[in-house]
Amino acid sequence: MLDYPALRAVAAVVQTGGFEKAARVLNVTPSAVSQRVKQLEERLGTVLIERGSPCVATEQGEWLCRHLDNVGMLEGELFEHLPGLVDPAEPKQRTTLNIATNADSLGTWFVAAASNFAKDSQYLLNIVVDDQDHTAEWLRRGRVIAAVTSLEKPVAGCKRVPLGALRYHATASPGFMSRYFAQGVTPEAIGDAPALTFNQKDRLQSRWLSQTFGGDWPHPTHWLPSTQSFVEASLFGMGWGMNPIELVRDHLEAGRLVELVPDTPLDIAIDWQINRFAADKLAGLTREVAAIARCRLATR
Repeated sequence: MLDYPALRAVAAVVQTGGFEKAARVLNVTPSAVSQRVKQLEERLGTVLIERGSPCVATEQGEWLCRHLDNVGMLEGELFEHLPGLVDPAEPKQRTTLNIATNADSLGTWFVAAASNFAKDSQYLLNIVVDDQDHTAEWLRRGRVIAAVTSLEKPVAGCKRVPLGALRYHATASPGFMSRYFAQGVTPEAIGDAPALTFNQKDRLQSRWLSQTFGGDWPHPTHWLPSTQSFVEASLFGMGWGMNPIELVRDHLEAGRLVELVPDTPLDIAIDWQINRFAADKLAGLTREVAAIARCRLATR
């Protein structure tokens, strides 16, 4: 039999980042939380929580937390139909859904969908960010229950819903254009003009160069892991970057930014993938994601 009070102690420590905060959530003493976690670790013969500030789950601890989240979804459905099973003396347990998305979706449209769902839901959301080419790996490893991905086929055990495309434009300030591209935007000029790159996983600049010039031309770059800062850095003339049209449309219309090469958008198709175990229970979340995406994303 699984020791669910101990599992809840592990999950509470991971979610809050510490034993004292977990104790307040569970309405017990910090020593009780520590004892439950320690006894479970001794029983399993493995460390479940890396003690620190904050405390984080080990891989084994993450598996237990995900199991408890799944149990929470099942219990929530059961309690809706059989409210007499709820013990009023027990602290109310809230299930956290782990979801992955890319930074540009989070910075443009995904928060609206998540907020619409959360307003009428008892679930809490833990939204993690990774490149759209890599969020599918979070699903494969069971670290999230749903994700915005650019994978063209369903992850095993998941339901896939096409959303549309994030549309990017290669943009820069007029001053930057005058400084680096006075003689035109050519592969040679690109080789001297600093770009803006989110992180090592970011391939948008290379994709646009390949689409526009037929090759991934080497170019210097600044590293800037922030969607909004990408736009600000472009406006300030720090570099040229691939910016979502939703964030730069007004700047383009006002002339504060210009396209490096007119009418050369880069469309990145994205999907919503959700674990089939949770797909029916979280149909409302999928509906909100699909509805907002239809309004805000480019059609494929």
